[in-house]
Amino acid sequence: MTRFNQPLGGNAMPRFGGPATMMRLPAQETAEGLDACFVGIPMDIGTSNRPGTRLGPRQIRDESRMLRPYNMATGAAPFDRMQVADIGDVPVNTFDLKKSVGIIADHYRQILDHGAVPLTLGGDHTLTWPILRAMKERHGPVALIHVDAHADINEAMFGEAEAHGTPFRRAWEEGCLLNDRVFQIGLRGTGYAPEDFDWGRSQGWTVVQAEELWYRSATPLMEQVRATMGDAPVYLSFDIDSLDPAFAPGTGTVEPGGLSTWQALEIVRGCAGLNLVGCDLVEVSPPYDPSGNTALIAANLLYEMLCVLR
Repeated sequence: MTRFNQPLGGNAMPRFGGPATMMRLPAQETAEGLDACFVGIPMDIGTSNRPGTRLGPRQIRDESRMLRPYNMATGAAPFDRMQVADIGDVPVNTFDLKKSVGIIADHYRQILDHGAVPLTLGGDHTLTWPILRAMKERHGPVALIHVDAHADINEAMFGEAEAHGTPFRRAWEEGCLLNDRVFQIGLRGTGYAPEDFDWGRSQGWTVVQAEELWYRSATPLMEQVRATMGDAPVYLSFDIDSLDPAFAPGTGTVEPGGLSTWQALEIVRGCAGLNLVGCDLVEVSPPYDPSGNTALIAANLLYEMLCVLR
C-alpha cells in the first residue's frame, strides 16, 4: 500500500459519484504534510466582460473526475512520489475585490509556510497578483511563464488598480518578477496601441505573440524557456483564453487565432525540469460552455502541471 493519497479510481466508484474534489482526491483543510495541493479561488469580481469565473473551480473539479493517476504520454506518476490533496477554496470577499487581494495573499502565505506547491483553480486573473506577492515573500522575485491572449499589464481599469487586466503590472511594481526571465506566450487580438504588448518588452520580458506559433510546435520555444530560466523559482500562470475559442469557448474575453490544445500540452510538459514553485489555471467561465469542454481541458492542464513538478 502506498503512503501517498490516490485519486478515487473508476472501478471503485463510478466516475459520476464520489467526492467533488480535484481528481476525487482526499480533501483536507490546510496544506500541512503536502508536497502539492489543489486550491480554488472562486471569484469573478475582477472581470471586465463576461462574468462566471466564480463558478470555474467547481466545474474544473467536476470535469476532473475522468483523470487517471498515470500519464500515458510522459510516464509521469505524480501520486507515486508526492502527497497531494484538495484543500478547498479561498474564502474571498465577493463584494470587495481589494479585500479579496489581501485575503488571497494571506491564504497563500499559509500554504507556502507548509512547504506545499499550490496548483490554483481560478477564478479571474486578478488572483495571480496576490499569489505572486506571497511567492516573493517566500522565494524572492520569481521567473514567470504567462500564457494568455492578453498581456494583463494595464496601469488601471476604470481607474482601479485591482482588475483582471492589471495583475502583472502590479506584480512588476512590487518587485515580484525576475524581468529577464518573464515569458508571455499567446498574446493576440486587437488593442489600443503597440504599447499594449510592447510595455512588457520594454521591461526585458520575452513576448511571443500567438501568430509566431501558428502551424508550429511549441516545443522549440519551451527549450528556449528552460535555457533562460535555469534553476530560478518559476511561476506558471495559464489563462484558458490563450486557447482558441474553438477549443475553449467558456471564458470571459475570447480572442480568435489562439493556441491549440496540443500546443498547450507542449507548453506545460515543456516545464519539466524547471523549479516550479506554483501554477494557476484561470478564467474558466462555465456558463459560456454548457458542454463542459473548457473546464475539462483546464482540469487536464492542471494535472499536467502536477506531473512536471520536481
